[in-house]
Amino acid sequence: MKIVEFSVRRPVAVTMVMAAVIILGIVSLSRLAIDFMPEMKLPYAAVMTHYEGAGPQEIESTVTRPIEDVTATIENVKGLQSFSRNGVSMVMVEFEWGTDMNFTTQDMREKVDMIQGALPPDAKRPMVLKFDPSAWPVAVVAFTGDQDLSSLKRVAEDVVKPRLERIEGVASVNVVGGVDREIQILVDPVKMSGYGVSLDTVTQVLRAGNLNMSAGSVTEGRSEFLVRVPGEYADLRDISGVVVPTATGGAVRISDFAEVRDSTRDAAFRSRLNQQESLAFIIQKQPTANTVQVVQKVRSTVASLENELPGNVTFRFAFDQAEFIEGSIGDLRNNILVGGTLAALIIFLFLRSVRNTMIICTAIPVAAIGACSLLYFSGETINVMTLGGLALGIGLIVDNSIVVLENIFRHRQLGFGHIDAAREGASEVGRAVIGATMTSVAVFLPIVFVQGLASEIFAPLAITVAFVLGASLVVALTLVPMLAARMLRVQPVERGPRLLRRLMSWFGNALDRLSEVYRGVLAWSLDNRRKVVILTTIVFIGSLALMPLVGAEFMPATDQGWVTVSVKAPVGTTIDETDRIVSQVEKIARNIPEVETVFVTVGAGSHEEQAGFGGASSHRALMDLTLVDGSDRKRSSEDVAAWLRTQVEDLPGAIIEVDAPSSMMGDTGSAPLQVVLKGHDLDLLGRMGEDVAGIVAGVPGTRSVESSLEEGRPEVQVLIDRDRAALYGMNVYQVSSALHTSFFGSIATRYRVSGEEVDVRVRFTEGTRENMADLENLTLTTPAGGQVLLRDIARMEIAGGPTTVERRDQARTVVVSGSLVDRDLNSVIKDVEKALADYPLPPGYYFEFTGEAQEMADAFGNLFIALILAILLVYMLLAFQFESFLFPFVVMFSVPVSITGMVFGLLITGQSFSVPAFIGVIVAVGVVVNNAIVLIDYVNTLRSRGMTMREAVTTAGPIRLRPILMTALTTIFAMLPIAMGIGQGGESQAPMATVVIGGLMFSTLISLVLVPVVYTIFDDWGKGLSRRLSLRKAPSETAAIEV
Repeated sequence: MKIVEFSVRRPVAVTMVMAAVIILGIVSLSRLAIDFMPEMKLPYAAVMTHYEGAGPQEIESTVTRPIEDVTATIENVKGLQSFSRNGVSMVMVEFEWGTDMNFTTQDMREKVDMIQGALPPDAKRPMVLKFDPSAWPVAVVAFTGDQDLSSLKRVAEDVVKPRLERIEGVASVNVVGGVDREIQILVDPVKMSGYGVSLDTVTQVLRAGNLNMSAGSVTEGRSEFLVRVPGEYADLRDISGVVVPTATGGAVRISDFAEVRDSTRDAAFRSRLNQQESLAFIIQKQPTANTVQVVQKVRSTVASLENELPGNVTFRFAFDQAEFIEGSIGDLRNNILVGGTLAALIIFLFLRSVRNTMIICTAIPVAAIGACSLLYFSGETINVMTLGGLALGIGLIVDNSIVVLENIFRHRQLGFGHIDAAREGASEVGRAVIGATMTSVAVFLPIVFVQGLASEIFAPLAITVAFVLGASLVVALTLVPMLAARMLRVQPVERGPRLLRRLMSWFGNALDRLSEVYRGVLAWSLDNRRKVVILTTIVFIGSLALMPLVGAEFMPATDQGWVTVSVKAPVGTTIDETDRIVSQVEKIARNIPEVETVFVTVGAGSHEEQAGFGGASSHRALMDLTLVDGSDRKRSSEDVAAWLRTQVEDLPGAIIEVDAPSSMMGDTGSAPLQVVLKGHDLDLLGRMGEDVAGIVAGVPGTRSVESSLEEGRPEVQVLIDRDRAALYGMNVYQVSSALHTSFFGSIATRYRVSGEEVDVRVRFTEGTRENMADLENLTLTTPAGGQVLLRDIARMEIAGGPTTVERRDQARTVVVSGSLVDRDLNSVIKDVEKALADYPLPPGYYFEFTGEAQEMADAFGNLFIALILAILLVYMLLAFQFESFLFPFVVMFSVPVSITGMVFGLLITGQSFSVPAFIGVIVAVGVVVNNAIVLIDYVNTLRSRGMTMREAVTTAGPIRLRPILMTALTTIFAMLPIAMGIGQGGESQAPMATVVIGGLMFSTLISLVLVPVVYTIFDDWGKGLSRRLSLRKAPSETAAIEV
C-alpha cells in the first residue's frame, strides 16, 4: 500500500504530521466546553398565559382552548398537552423531530398574537417559550442573613440578582422565598359605607393623585421655566391625607376610614436551607453556555458578594449541577485511564516486549487526541456521551494497530528485514484493517441519522467513536509501521524480574498449546460441520428463549446524589399548616448521616413551579436533599430514599412521597409509569382515575401510584342575580370588581421610596374578610351613591373543582402515574395491561400508556430501524470490499452468535435491556465481524497462493488466533470499567459496555469455529452451483465462485 510505503520511508514526515495532530488536539481539548449531557434540540414549545384570580375551569374555557385551537393549525404539530391551573394556563406543543424550532416558535408567536383580543381582558399577553433541557436550573443558591426577610428580598432583587444576571452565560435568575414590601390600605367597611364611599372610588383617587407631570414651560422676562407638577406621594402621610369624594358631594380623608400600613405581601413561597429561613436564586444558563464555567463564575461572584454586602449574609449552594458534572467527567476520565492500562497489560502479555507494547500504546493517545480536534471542529462538547465514546473507543483504537503490528512481527520471524517486514506486513493486512474499520464506523451512521430522543442523546457518542476509529486507522497504517521498522523487537523479554520472565514464558507456552488445541478443534469441526451448526443453532435459540427474563426499561437508573421529598396536604391547607408538616420531615432528614444539605420550598409542588413555571400551591411543598459524595457514603441515594420513606409514611396530615431522581434527564423527565385516561366529563374521569390508580397500585413493583385529578380547593361561588343587580344600576363586572378588591385586594398605584417601587394595595381589614357572614354582608356602593348588601343581589353556594385541568390532544385527561421498585418497566407494563383488560370503559373514553413506556417504545422503534440499517451497511461494505455477494453472509454469522453473549451478559449482571443496551447491540454488529474479517481475509490470501480450501482454513486459523484474541481481550478489558458502572452516572453506560463485552466474548469463542465451518459450507455450495451452471452451458468448463 502506498500510504504504508510512504510512512516506512519518510519517518521524519510522519513524526511531524503526528506532532501537529497532537498539538492541534491539545489546543482543541483546552477549548472544548464541558457539560453533563450533549446539546439536545427537542421539538417542544409552550405557551404560558397568566390570568390572575381565575379558576382552572374558567382558564380552560377562556384561555387554554382558544390557544390549543390556534396552535393545532401550525405545521408539523405531533401532539398537544395543556395544564389549566389557578391563575395560569400552560399549553405544551410537541412537533415532529427535525422541525426548525426557531421558525416554528416565531410562527407560534404570530398566531397566538392573532387571538389576543379573544382572550379575557385581564389575561396577560401569552408568552411563547421554546423548550430547552439546558434551560433547567444549573444551580440553586440559598441566601441567608441576620436581616429580616423583607430587607433580604430587597438586597436579593436590587443587588444580588443583577450581579448574577450579568455573568456571561447566565440566561435568567429567579428569586424564590422571602417577602415583598407592600403598602396596604386596610379599609373599615362600616366606616367607608357610613361616608358613602366605594372601593372603586378609593382606588381611582389614589391612582389619579400619584403622578409627576410636565406642563410645558413659561417665559418670565428673558428666562424660560419648565412647568412640572410633582404629585407623587412622598411618604405614608401623603397617602393617609388623600381626599376622597363622597356620594353626597362631601369629602373625607382616607385616614378617616382606613389604616395605611407599611407591610408585606402575602407570601406565596417560603424557602429554607438546613432549617434556616432563606431566599433562593434559581439560576438558568443560556443554551450554548458551558455549565461548569457558568457555575464556577457564580461561585466566584457570590464569594465576592459575601465580602461586599453589609451584615452577616451567607450564600450556600443547595444544588450544583457542575459538581455532579465534574464528578461524572472525572470518573469517566479515570475509567478511560484504567481501561487503557488494562488494554496495555493485555498487549504486553501477548507481545512479551515493553518496546513492542509501546508501539501499540502510542496509538491510544495519538488517536484520542486527534479525535478531540475533530470533536472541537464539529461543535461537540465534553460530556458523558462523548467521553463514553472515547472510553468505548479505547479498546477499538488498538485493534487495528494490533493486527498490523502482529503481522509485521510474524514477517520478522519469517526472516524479513526491518523495513521489508514493516512494509509487507502492514500492506498484507491493510485491506482487512480498512474493511474492519469501515464496518465499525458504518454501524454508527444510522444512530446519527435516525430521529428521536435516543439519537439526540447518543449521536455524540457515535460521532466520537467514528472519529476515534478513523484516527486509529490512520495511526495503524502510518505511525505503527514507521515505529515498527525501527523499534520492533522479535525476541521476548530477557531482562527484568525473574517472576516476570517466568510469567512471560508460561504465557507464551500457553498460547502455543492453545494454538495446537485450536488446530485440532478446527480440524474436528471441519469434519463435523453439521454438528457444529446444529449445536450453535440450539445455543442461539436457547438464548432467545431467555430474553424475557432480561426485562426492559427506557434508561438505567443512576445515583445522582440527591433525594426529593414531595409533601401534599389536603387542598385548601394554609401555607402555615403545610410548613408545619414539612418541618417534621425536615428534622428527620437533617439527622441522616449521608445528607449534606436540606433545601425546602413551601408553596411549590414541583421543580417546574420552583423555577417559576406555574402558580404557587399553598398545600404543597418540595424538599431537596443533597447527599455527600458517593465515595464518602455507604448507601446509595435510592437506599437513603427507601429508609426515609419508612420514617415519614405514617406522618399525619399529608401524602409524603420520597424519590431518588435517577433519570439522565434529572427530575424533568416523565414518570416511569403513566396511564392516561381520556374523555370529556371531569367527574367521571376523576372516578375512573381513582379506580385505575387502585388497580395499578395492586400490581407488584409499583409505588406511589396516584391520580393527577386533584380535588380543588373548596370555593364559594357568588351567583349574581343580574335582574336584581340591574335594579341598583350594577352589572356583573362591577360586583365582581368590588368583591375582588374587598377580599383579594386591588393594586391602586405604586409608591416610590429610596429608589424602590412598592405596590399600594387596597383591601378590607383582616377581621372583615374571614368568613361567609362577612361575604354575605358585604356592602356595595351603587353608581347612584346608594348601598346594597351582596346577599340582596346574589346567592352563595359552596362548590368544588379540580386544582388542575389537564388536556392532551384537545381532550380532557386524567393521568395515573407511579414509580417502580425492584422490577423493570416492560414487565410492569405487561402486568398493568392484563389488570386493566377487564376494566369497563364508558363509550367515548379510553386509556393509553405514556411516560417512559411511550418513550421506550419510540426509542426502541427508532433504534431497531438503525440496527437494520447498520446490518445492511455492514453487508454492503463487505460485499464492496471483497467483490462477492456470498462472502458477507459468512462473516456476518458472527452477529447472531453474539446475541447469545449479550443475553447472558445482561442476565449475569442483573441489568435490563435499555436504550444504552440497544446502542451496544448496534456497536457490537460492527465490532464482532472484525475477527471474522481478519480470519477469512487471510484464508483468501492463502488460497490465492495455491493452498486448498481445507489447508488454508487450518493454516489461517492458528496463525490469526493470536491477533484475534489480542483485539478481543483488549476491547473487553478496556470496556470493563464502564461495564462495572464505576463512578457518578456510570450506571447509564454500563448496559452498553456489558452488551458489547458479552457479544464480543461469545462471538470470538464461537466464531473461531463456526465462521470457518460456514465458510467451507458456502464454498461447497458455490462450487456445486457453479458445476450445475457449467453443465448447462459448457460441460467441459468448471468455475468456482470467488468468495
